[in-house]
Amino acid sequence: MPNEQLRRMDAFTFPSYSIDLATGEAVFDYALTGPDGERRFTEVITLPLPAEPPSDTTVAALGRVLELLHVVAGVSYYKAAAPPRLVLPAPLGGAATALVSAVYTKGLAEYAYRNALPHVLELTPEVPAGTVAPAAPLDDADRRPLSAVGGGKDSIVSLEALRRAGFDPVPFSVNPNHVIVSVNEASGLSALAARRRLDPALFDLNAAGALNGHIPVTAINSLIAVATAVLHGLGPVVMSNERSASDPNLVWNGHEINHQWSKGVEAEGLLRAALAEHAGLTEPYFSLLRSLSELHIARLFAAIDRYDDVVTSCNAAFKLRDASERWCRDCPKCRFVFLAMAPFMPRGRIVRIFGGDLLADPTQIPGYRELLGVDGHKPFECVGEVEESVVALSLLAEQDEWRDAPVVRALVGAVPPTAWSAAASSDVFTPGGPNHVPAHYAKVLDALT
Repeated sequence: MPNEQLRRMDAFTFPSYSIDLATGEAVFDYALTGPDGERRFTEVITLPLPAEPPSDTTVAALGRVLELLHVVAGVSYYKAAAPPRLVLPAPLGGAATALVSAVYTKGLAEYAYRNALPHVLELTPEVPAGTVAPAAPLDDADRRPLSAVGGGKDSIVSLEALRRAGFDPVPFSVNPNHVIVSVNEASGLSALAARRRLDPALFDLNAAGALNGHIPVTAINSLIAVATAVLHGLGPVVMSNERSASDPNLVWNGHEINHQWSKGVEAEGLLRAALAEHAGLTEPYFSLLRSLSELHIARLFAAIDRYDDVVTSCNAAFKLRDASERWCRDCPKCRFVFLAMAPFMPRGRIVRIFGGDLLADPTQIPGYRELLGVDGHKPFECVGEVEESVVALSLLAEQDEWRDAPVVRALVGAVPPTAWSAAASSDVFTPGGPNHVPAHYAKVLDALT
């Protein structure tokens, strides 16, 4: 479809969805419509099947979760044209409507900023009139948790904390790559996985120059996880999103632009409320690490060594041809995670984990200057706050094996005095901020300390 036709699209709709309980295959249909006709898309999400057929109560709750997933996952296709109208397929309650509205505005804020599309930030879903039958309550609070695993330090900390506290977690991932598979194997726990297949036509449109950019994929994967937990009779989905995920990268046209919005506490609260209202789940979803900083999580990870040979927090590494390479060692995330881990483990150990020493490489200095707030704004990546980077640097500057590393030496002289003052009084190791951790999970992290 030519780009000029995409630009004339004036609405995005959700024709239908279905689930085959014999195969676990859910099919979601979407459409961009305009004066030249419509462009249809079909996405397929395959949930892992339970050992026993689900009960009627489970099927009903699953259907309600999939209704939310149908609408939220559509964000991947909406962005190809960003039409002014978002026409929902059925009535929704207030909490579910608030979730959808936020996913398509705040969740697409970085996309809107990069593509200069301010109307996306003001998008209001068109909800059909009518009432929504109340969902039957499903008490899942005391069941085994489903622990989302991404292969990085954060999800490993959560998985180990849950295991050591006796919660018997089930690792979960969507489209697990070789890193996630290796982490699951290292855990020794039986894992579940779902598959998500985007419509190949979307990639064709992107290659032809359609609008493209960052989407709130965590919101989508979270709902896939909740659907899996419901189908398998499990309890809450446990995420590993830290408090700094809630902080924006910048402000544009009066709106906060946050690369990690769907990992933030606002998105978490909206998702919880929508699942309670629309699917009747009493304890559907929370982030165990919400009150912690990235630096605090790195310190907890340093006390766990069984994953040293498999862990990676580098997104670029998943695209490398050599599957044995787990870190690209040349992206904001590699730089930040190396900086965050280094103060809490021997230099030899972190160099083995990364396959190289980033703080011995002067070419890394410009990237670290961004992380430290010396140049530009915080990168559009899942990295910690400037203050955390400064605190990590201050810790390294006090350690004999790090203070003379070329990058540490160069950065110590670049950080302004005001940043050092803030670091000296920092609360990065003091848990705080809003969170949704249930009371009986509140002391889980104590098992690691």
